Amino acid sequence: MSTAPRTERLPYGVGRVTGQWLVLVLIALALTVVGVVAFAIESQQGLIATGMRNVGTMGGATWGLYITFVVYFVGVSFAGITVAALIRVLNWDYLKPVARIAELLTIISLILAAIAIIADLGQSLRGLLYLPMYARPQSPFFGTFTLVIAGYLFASLVYFYLDARRDAAACAKVPGRLQKFHRWWAAGYQDTEEEQQRHYRASFWLAIAIVPLLITAHSTLGFVFGLQVGRPGWFSAIQAPGFVILAGVSGIGLLAVIVALVRRALGTQQTLTLDMFKFLGKGLMILTLVYLYLMAVEVITAVYAAEHHEQIIFEAMLWGDFAWQYWLTVGSLLLAVALLIWQAYTGRWSIGLIVAAGLLVQIGAVLKRFLLVVPSQTHGQLLPYPQGTYSPSLIEYGLIIGLVGLGILAFLLFMKVFPIMEVSQDSPEGERT
Repeated sequence: MSTAPRTERLPYGVGRVTGQWLVLVLIALALTVVGVVAFAIESQQGLIATGMRNVGTMGGATWGLYITFVVYFVGVSFAGITVAALIRVLNWDYLKPVARIAELLTIISLILAAIAIIADLGQSLRGLLYLPMYARPQSPFFGTFTLVIAGYLFASLVYFYLDARRDAAACAKVPGRLQKFHRWWAAGYQDTEEEQQRHYRASFWLAIAIVPLLITAHSTLGFVFGLQVGRPGWFSAIQAPGFVILAGVSGIGLLAVIVALVRRALGTQQTLTLDMFKFLGKGLMILTLVYLYLMAVEVITAVYAAEHHEQIIFEAMLWGDFAWQYWLTVGSLLLAVALLIWQAYTGRWSIGLIVAAGLLVQIGAVLKRFLLVVPSQTHGQLLPYPQGTYSPSLIEYGLIIGLVGLGILAFLLFMKVFPIMEVSQDSPEGERT
């Protein structure tokens, strides 16, 4: 009796296209096209297409939905690379399957943040040309686009590339259409004992170096707002730590959602275990509680001791024009933390409830960033201008929808050219899926 030779396959569905995957790609592509159309209209007409107006005499806001999502995307990126770096530094081996998903989340989020910044320029090509010609280090655009986006993204890409070389070398041994790509990524890596030690040392010290870079980058983004002395609602020592904590909340919450989707799509229940979700849930619970404390401190200070213009802003948020956004933010964060505390108290952790908490904090994170950006422009005037108004336009909504679609599309495409999780030599799931 003769048996046919077993065809060696790449792990985790790499290189294999399914009908369900194609449907998701088409949906993500349609969302991306919406964003491309909106971006093309804005590039032709400038910011007049969005209806945004200057603060003060024009009664509007120069920063709106785009800057809201710049802060959101950069915040999401923080938790991704932080989790990956801590897994490497602290040798949390049981969390290694999450590491690459977290690294990829960071890179995609930073690219989306860069596109959102470019969109906020209106006629983006002109802004990019003027950056090297007339750059001012004290400019918010210079600080955000260079240190926070460009430097942070470069460091994340280097870490991601080096950390995945071992898996690239393993995949390069499998004949197929992707073999050349995997060989290029491996760059001659042979997985010898000497190379393994060098790989471990390089990854460890890169992880050590990247953590303070992350704190600096996110604090810098907070300083873009917090150091503007003439803007009530922004000039606060709590801005930088608040940015870092809320970044952790939104990033870990979204990471839990993505890991659950990968687990379901690839059927990797034995690899992406409940213990991993418990870790993410506990981290999300602690960070959300800390951020709720910071929100309470901010409100108490403003209500009891803030000067007149600060009080105007907080009155608008607590029971004025922005009340529904503020209380929906508080409600979503409280509900998320209640779900997590109940699981921690009973010891009965549920992946579904952790994912629900992760989605709830995304609502709170986006709305809180909107409340950070807009009210201080429309209601925070030191000069005797009338209160302004701001409502996102269809162009702005369209571009944000396009960015979300682009992020989903990037994840879907990457999963078909490279393993989304670290390939373990003794993992049956990695070989079977």
